[in-house]
Amino acid sequence: MDTKTGNPYKGNIKVLMLTTFAFFITFVVWFNMAPFVATIKETLNLTDQEVGVLLTMNVALTIPARVIIGMLVDRFGPRKVYSSLMAIMSIPCFMFALGDSFVQLFIARTLLAMIGAGFVIGIRMVSEWFPAKQVGIAEGIYGGWGNFGSAAAAFTLPLIAVYIMEQFFGLENGWRWAIGFTGLVSLAYSFIYFKSVQDTPPGREYKRPKRSGALEVSSYGDMIFLMAMTLPMYVILGVLTWKVQGLGLINSVISGLIYGLLALLFVTNCYKIWSVNKDHIKEGVQEKEKYSFKQVAILDLAYFCTFGSELAVVSMLPLFFLTTFNLSVTQAGMIASSYAFMNLVARPSGGWLSDKFGRKRTLTILVAGLSITYLCMGFVNSSWSIIGALALTMTCSFFVQAGEGSVFSMVPLVKKRLTGQVAGMVGAYGNVGATTFLTILTFVSPQAFFVVIGSASLVCFAACFFLKEPDVEAIEQQAMEIETVPGEKVVA
Repeated sequence: MDTKTGNPYKGNIKVLMLTTFAFFITFVVWFNMAPFVATIKETLNLTDQEVGVLLTMNVALTIPARVIIGMLVDRFGPRKVYSSLMAIMSIPCFMFALGDSFVQLFIARTLLAMIGAGFVIGIRMVSEWFPAKQVGIAEGIYGGWGNFGSAAAAFTLPLIAVYIMEQFFGLENGWRWAIGFTGLVSLAYSFIYFKSVQDTPPGREYKRPKRSGALEVSSYGDMIFLMAMTLPMYVILGVLTWKVQGLGLINSVISGLIYGLLALLFVTNCYKIWSVNKDHIKEGVQEKEKYSFKQVAILDLAYFCTFGSELAVVSMLPLFFLTTFNLSVTQAGMIASSYAFMNLVARPSGGWLSDKFGRKRTLTILVAGLSITYLCMGFVNSSWSIIGALALTMTCSFFVQAGEGSVFSMVPLVKKRLTGQVAGMVGAYGNVGATTFLTILTFVSPQAFFVVIGSASLVCFAACFFLKEPDVEAIEQQAMEIETVPGEKVVA
């Protein structure tokens, strides 16, 4: 504790700002291709199918990466893992900027998907630096403002490219220098972040998992539940493989090998879950160490519907408004970008509301709101006024993004020393949701697509009633206990 101010979290605003900017940079790098898709396609003579594969692979490895990064951050701490991720991922970023063929771009983009796991790291860092009663608003600011990196990339990178094209390197190289610049920023900030933050406030212990390799659970039932909840992550990677095969870029033999590898990895993961948990469950888990995996599973589903639907809707919204209301490309793009801008306000609001009125109640209400608004969007057609459709879309986006903030107001309160792994699994389910919804979109109309999301959210709404409200006071009291000598505890 700081003896002068009595504030055990002194310096937390600085850490929040530095960590949010780290997340912001990772999202700029993750989405640095999007503004230049047409230019890259023309410059390197890519086909529509090849461009589609690059966009798909940009999210593919993010799913397992978020789970793996979650384990690493719990074991080694967010300071080392965030700095390492930003430094290492600058390499495939440079590779992509220098790529001259589809194969080179494919390899670089597949590797760059892993930078999307950076979000998970900051969840653990922020949770260490803020008291439990304020963690919702802090995580909301981190998630909302950091997430804005994707929109910032769309607005700023073309300007950088144009300036460079006109002033220095010629028309064909501007996109390369702009993308390479994001890698340079990521590399430089990795050193700044490493030197500027610590994993915990002074005098606080960073609690690590007792076992590594899989999420610890408290009962045999929860262990089976965990195994079942990991299956969709492998299934959705199989769906991505199927989509790539459908584009004619891999044959049935290669896809069969990938399916076999995914099945083997799932079995291996289940074995790891068993080996990590069997002994301590058999011996009996201490009461203070127990938690219900049901909490994690419901948060998985909630993020599947919130962040998953956000990624999916942002991808199709410009075309939906363009074709439904006969808008220009620019007008449709502005409407779609306003959906992303809502993150700046909505996600922190969801966290703040959760802190103030209770996490279970807030999340349940927000999921109900997004379900209703998505179902209403299923009725939007050319007979609607553009103002009415836009107002409904913005209302829906508020519920979606505030719901994301509410989800991650609860994630750090499930089990402190497992926060990285819980955040990794919940975050991965967001990408699973996006891929699921976008796959469904290929088979149905946009209106039916919104109804599907709304219906899935109704299921999530029902599940939210089974959440348990975290005991914030007890969690905060436990967090304030620090080890002084073996067997003795004091309160900071």
